[in-house]
Amino acid sequence: MADPMRVRASEVNGLVDVKVLMKHDMETGQRKDAAGKVIPAWFITNLVAKVGAKEVFKAQFGTAISKDPFLNFKIKGPKKGDEITITWFDSKGETRTDRALIA
Repeated sequence: MADPMRVRASEVNGLVDVKVLMKHDMETGQRKDAAGKVIPAWFITNLVAKVGAKEVFKAQFGTAISKDPFLNFKIKGPKKGDEITITWFDSKGETRTDRALIA
């Protein structure tokens, strides 16, 4: 299982600022190891953010995203104390979900 994401969400004047730091190697499939073998591609493909059951943000990633990607987005509607859930899916079929309360 992947390391936990760092999720921070804060609401000011009805706008929620969400910051997510994802721990992931994000291999492109183009690098070689010390023995000269190609390291297989392994990267986050999709990310979904929900508040309750409502999907509030969705993203698709490719191989051009850096290791341990950082994502920042803003949403309207959620209130302080609501829980935001962030889930990513990667090219090996692995998934990670983390939650944070909106401050």
